Amino acid sequence: MANCNTSQTTTVEESPSFFGLPWPDLNDGLSYSDIVSSSDSELTLIEFYSSKYNNSAPLHGWLQRIQNGQITIDGVIVKEPNIILRGGSELVYHRLPWREPDAPYMLQILYEDADLIALNKPSGLQVLPGGLFQQRTVLTQLQWWAKKKTSSLLSQEQHPVPVHRLGRGTSGILLCAKSKLAKTHLAAYFADGTSRVGDIGNTSTKLVKGRKISKIYRALVDGILNQDKVIIKQPIGTVRYPGVAKGLYVASPSGKPALSKVEVLERDVQGNHTLVQVEIESGRPHQIRIHLSFIGHPLLGDPLYVVGGQPKSFESEYVDESFAQDGYGSTTIIYMDSYFMLLVFIYFSPFTWITISSKEISTFHTHTFATFLVVI
Repeated sequence: MANCNTSQTTTVEESPSFFGLPWPDLNDGLSYSDIVSSSDSELTLIEFYSSKYNNSAPLHGWLQRIQNGQITIDGVIVKEPNIILRGGSELVYHRLPWREPDAPYMLQILYEDADLIALNKPSGLQVLPGGLFQQRTVLTQLQWWAKKKTSSLLSQEQHPVPVHRLGRGTSGILLCAKSKLAKTHLAAYFADGTSRVGDIGNTSTKLVKGRKISKIYRALVDGILNQDKVIIKQPIGTVRYPGVAKGLYVASPSGKPALSKVEVLERDVQGNHTLVQVEIESGRPHQIRIHLSFIGHPLLGDPLYVVGGQPKSFESEYVDESFAQDGYGSTTIIYMDSYFMLLVFIYFSPFTWITISSKEISTFHTHTFATFLVVI
């Protein structure tokens, strides 16, 4: 690896390239498989689903799904809810196709080479499938885009996939690997800082050094932050929260280590806002939102986290408990604006630093943007 002092900076200013296909009205539905264990043998079909997956639908919801022919046993559709199950049988619940919430589909390519693509992800587009968004994701558009590429431009061994996540409400640069080797290395780089933070422990205020990816954000926060620099080491864990099956991430003394360095860039006393730069050494979910709210300065307009790094009290305006079209399927949707933008710096050779940017991303016009420094 070359000495960084000998490197020069180059900005990629090629004309932007866009791709994306409009979303179909309905997605393809989903299938969920189970193998009947010995302890579940002798249960009826309705007992199995209504007891194990009561968070997905109440008893009458599962009855409706069974009678609709949406469940198979060893590949055979079964409409009798009281059939006795046998150990080792494969159960498959087929969720009917549904219309996913509106989401943008156009993606801008900011940089591309043989190994990776840097995309400008718009706010409102989910990166990977989850919840109500199973098709309307960045991953789906990448897969469709790859299929359209000729073999001379994209070999069959190349499967572009995101190597990190950005929240659905987050806009900014998303790094995607085009090869298995690139995916392995980039994923390791992103995970490296988080693992090192865990090794530091809670007694050190020293930031992790020697990382191959540095994540630097700028955020517009509520209130005036008096200290010029703040280091936040508050662990982040989960708590039970209505509608969030796996729990909601919050500031928690029993959580996993997390480390953020905050530096004030500008104070707007009249508007009661502070522009800060945040360097995160770990990559916990919602880390910036939680850490900034923990010190009393939540992101401007954040509808969820309040002072202390805790969520607002559960209110119906934040959760949509509407059922899916096929029977019932409670889900949570937290509505929010775009808080993050990303700017990526990638070190490709001993002598060149490449800045991936766009006019839109270079202009600070949302609450937060970020800088990734990637050393390859």
